[in-house]
Amino acid sequence: MRRWLIVVSVVFAGILVHPADSAAREPETITGGITTYTVAPGETLTSIASRFGVDPSTIASDNRLATGEPLEPGRILLIDNRHIVPATAVAGEIVVNVPQRMLFYREEERVFAAPVAVGRPTWQTPQGAFTVVRKEEDPAWHVPASIRAESARKGQGLPPVVPPGPRNPLGQFWIGLSLGSIGLHGTPVPLSIYRTVTHGCIRLQGDRIEDLYGRVDIGTRGRIVYEPVLLTSDGGDVYLEVHADVYRRAAMSALQRAHELAERLGLAHRIDWTLAAAEIERRAGIARRVSLARSE
Repeated sequence: MRRWLIVVSVVFAGILVHPADSAAREPETITGGITTYTVAPGETLTSIASRFGVDPSTIASDNRLATGEPLEPGRILLIDNRHIVPATAVAGEIVVNVPQRMLFYREEERVFAAPVAVGRPTWQTPQGAFTVVRKEEDPAWHVPASIRAESARKGQGLPPVVPPGPRNPLGQFWIGLSLGSIGLHGTPVPLSIYRTVTHGCIRLQGDRIEDLYGRVDIGTRGRIVYEPVLLTSDGGDVYLEVHADVYRRAAMSALQRAHELAERLGLAHRIDWTLAAAEIERRAGIARRVSLARSE
């Protein structure tokens, strides 16, 4: 358990796990790191992926596993959960990037980062600026009429209000946003995290929403963005992160967007575009180095 807490604190601090070069990294550009994880009894690729914020297929590929392959307790996995912080993130504001399925909250040089679940393609999480307008512990869920109607069509009735408790889909903490009924909240279904499965709200693991709840106040500002392709320079290297265009909103191809970002950031001459094209094809969903080899 102690090792798990160390890994999580590193992810929240927004620094990489490599001891030799962590001091040279810039915490405000990349969160997460590369580490090893020991599989506990009952764990699956999906449960581990939900916790770390990595696609199960990426963990499988990095460890030469079949995606549906059972995991033996005690097996050591390589976990790479590096994520690029969206450039729109500024100190004191929350940023949620829908395709990335990540939430970031910048505090000066430190960045709180957490994987989230967002709206499914048929019930999308809205984009735009917001303000935190409500904070509530042990919230009751006042079920929107649209969700009750959907449930009724499936032959599954829902009451107007679900009281606090283990069956409440909001979990123990609710952070309401100025975007209609949209909010940040916990969940009794941790396997849903890092997926596009909600009715538009943004779910976090129980300990992550509790942590975030203590960091933000009513009036805290934020933004929900839609950036499937992210690029940054960190520690002298260039990193590219590519996700699926889950809502089909991208105005250009991922390769075109990568070139546009590279030109805007002045990084085009430092990128190995063969590596970049491979990462775009792979869509691993994590920050991978695409720099040209450095000359000695």
